[in-house]
Amino acid sequence: MTKQQTWSQRFESALHPAIALFNASINFDIELIEYDLTGSQAHAKMLAHTGIISQEEGEQLVAGLEQIRQEYRQDKFHPGIEAEDVHFAVERRLVEIVGNLGKKLHTARSRNDQVGTDTRLYLRDQIQQIRNQLRQFQQVLLDIAEKNVETLIPGYTHLQRAQPLSLAHHLLAYFHMAQRDWERLGDVFGRVNISPLGCGALAGTTFPIDRHYTAKLLDFEGVYANSLDGVSDRDFAIEFLCAASLIMVHLSRLSEEVILWASEEFSFVTLKDSCATGSSIMPQKKNPDVPELVRGKTGRVFGHLQAMLVMMKGLPLAYNKDLQEDKEGLFDSVVTVKACLEAMTILLQEGLEFRTQRLAEAVAEDFSNATDVADYLAARGVPFREAYNLVGKVVKTSISAGKLLKDLSLEEWQQLHPVFAEDIYQAILPQQVVAARNSYGGTGFAQVKGALLSARDQMTAK
Repeated sequence: MTKQQTWSQRFESALHPAIALFNASINFDIELIEYDLTGSQAHAKMLAHTGIISQEEGEQLVAGLEQIRQEYRQDKFHPGIEAEDVHFAVERRLVEIVGNLGKKLHTARSRNDQVGTDTRLYLRDQIQQIRNQLRQFQQVLLDIAEKNVETLIPGYTHLQRAQPLSLAHHLLAYFHMAQRDWERLGDVFGRVNISPLGCGALAGTTFPIDRHYTAKLLDFEGVYANSLDGVSDRDFAIEFLCAASLIMVHLSRLSEEVILWASEEFSFVTLKDSCATGSSIMPQKKNPDVPELVRGKTGRVFGHLQAMLVMMKGLPLAYNKDLQEDKEGLFDSVVTVKACLEAMTILLQEGLEFRTQRLAEAVAEDFSNATDVADYLAARGVPFREAYNLVGKVVKTSISAGKLLKDLSLEEWQQLHPVFAEDIYQAILPQQVVAARNSYGGTGFAQVKGALLSARDQMTAK
């Protein structure tokens, strides 16, 4: 290991090797190198623009930083623990390339505002990528939904059969969850896209910098108005982790349904070989590994959110070393969300197939049309609560007799209440039960077709 250097003449000896290792972040913040180089190039241009350094010096610094970028992309830049972090690693290599001029790059800048800038540039890029993935996920949901408007699936409350649904309606529920995720990330993006560069360590700088100039170069929408806030704020990262956690909530809910649907007990979907695995000892099994992993990985993102909140709780202004702990959880959450979105999109698109015949049988073999019998009576003047109690009675009697409502004779219906007529059989057919729920936002086929058109319109939003 390279000998550790002292920080300044204030220090008489270097860090203990174990403390140096403990203190270092280069093994994970190297993830920020491209963003660090971009931010440093903007800073160098600003120093030249304001006359703090010469134009020629600025151009040399920018060129040297670009050389480091190419070395990194070509796998020729490998800073070790002695560099401590990505910022020192870049600065040290820059000095090797352009000489002592490289030491001027840090003029009017602290690692505190530097790392804040890098993290925002990184997260801004990742948010855009995740939003694009959400659009792909939504596209697949819509594609499947459009083919299954009149495919029925049992709807559940309390995991008990409740009322039949259009399968498209069911899938559109997840579309709208993803739409909120997409919109939420857009809101977060606005608060990520504010520049802390130029805030210095905590109090700004004596140099005549132009923070708005660097913000414009880096496509930030604005700058932090308070230097203390600029270097210590991690609200944007917490907000992102909140949004990421909700994405995982939604993916895990869909995952759980797919797991149930693929079970022998439900048999609503068939898993294709490309997205399932087998058992090491039970050759008949086909395991839903993708949704199970997504369900499991949800806890990682939740944990990172909790860790960030605890880290920030009670943290005094301004920068504290605690804030170094913001990155690993953030990076891992980004990787996890992106991987889970990709996996679930592939699973839906090519990894499972709905068993439409089994679904049709499922909606015809229960009492999920009981509410429609009560509605039938209420539409003919019977008070709903009275109708509700009457239908509860007939369901109980039918279960005892081993019958479904469709199996009752007209005479049996009329013994329940004289307003029943031959049209009761049409009213309780699963297709009719679904079609009749034509209130706005309901599962009626006409409503679902309209909802699909609206969903397509939402997909074009910027």
